[in-house]
Amino acid sequence: MGSFSTPLSGLMAAQKQLQSVSNNLANIDTDGYKDQTLTFSDLFAPTGTTNGSGDPLQTGMGVSVSSTDSNFTEGNLNPTGTPSNLAVSGSGFFVTQGANGQLDYTRAGDFTTNNDGQLTTPNGELLLGYPAVAGVVNTSGGLQPLQVTSVTSPAGASTTIDVTANLNSASSIGGTAASSSLPVYDSLGSAHTLTVNYTKTAANTWTYTVTVPSADITGGTGTTTTVGSGTLNFNGSGQLTSTTGVTPISIPTLADGATSPLALTGPFGTAASPTVTQTALASGTSATSTDGFLSGTLVNYAVQPDGTIDGVFSGGNTLALGQVAVASFANTQGLASTGNNNYQPTTASGSAVIGVAGTGGRGTVVGGSVEQSNVDIATEFAKLIVAQQAYSANAKSVTTFNQVSQATLAMLQ
Repeated sequence: MGSFSTPLSGLMAAQKQLQSVSNNLANIDTDGYKDQTLTFSDLFAPTGTTNGSGDPLQTGMGVSVSSTDSNFTEGNLNPTGTPSNLAVSGSGFFVTQGANGQLDYTRAGDFTTNNDGQLTTPNGELLLGYPAVAGVVNTSGGLQPLQVTSVTSPAGASTTIDVTANLNSASSIGGTAASSSLPVYDSLGSAHTLTVNYTKTAANTWTYTVTVPSADITGGTGTTTTVGSGTLNFNGSGQLTSTTGVTPISIPTLADGATSPLALTGPFGTAASPTVTQTALASGTSATSTDGFLSGTLVNYAVQPDGTIDGVFSGGNTLALGQVAVASFANTQGLASTGNNNYQPTTASGSAVIGVAGTGGRGTVVGGSVEQSNVDIATEFAKLIVAQQAYSANAKSVTTFNQVSQATLAMLQ
């Protein structure tokens, strides 16, 4: 019966090869799918006999499948323009969690959002990463689901203001220049208008005062209240050389109950890089800025190469919403495929080492893209032809052995 078992093992091996190729072709459009290839090994009967030269006498017993190898070469990255879609460029896997709490690992990044605004796979598994509090990511904390919708940001109180302006050097002593106005924000997100007024007191010398509406201050009287002042000293080239008699800008108790006083640095840059000049051009303000912002709702988000999810809010600020985690393995060939584009670690692969994208040999994250299947259709059809020929050859062997057996039985009758 060995004559039949040997070609039958070939038939089984060719059938498994055909199944592997069929599976690869079926998943040619599956995002994140990795091409699989079967490895075969020969079978020999154990023997203790030798020939006259002392060489072992061995009889081939056929073939068996020794392993199924996955090709983890990166597939093409397809830009989708959808911010929830992600891809790993390089080595590494996204970490997801199912309803049963089990962690899975995947290269498929066709994520969407659920009703809670969390990133999920099409099968409902949650994408995990590092949480952010007030825009600060804590990579030493435990992994958590990442939320990218229905997020609001608190207001940010202003701490710095900056005014870029020119004061007309032809102004007469005692003359004034056009004032500079800009909004600043308190801890509750309320806006307060600061006004910077300029008066020329001598050649190349100007004083400035910073005022705020008195109605914004508890117990304020009059129309405006001065909250800062100083003197600007220029050289003959119109460059600011020094500031003297500076009273730091500090808004006292705020009427809306926000944290006060509101202390501000500025408004004319730094000593090394001032933002105010005195030239013969007309006086005017070209730019103002502050680091404060209103509270707001999430307008859009984008994922950076290190996995940080930056959310843009209606208040004009950008804050980190979290950071996508990436897992690596000592031996990716040891991973067990469990379907739905997921893998599970085994003793052969080693445990997952989870960290930040772009570190520890992990790839980077590409936002708005998905990794396509790396199946090559030409290669698969070549393997299909080889498997078909192997199947036909072994089937012919079985037929031949059957004919020999029938002829032998006929001789005994």
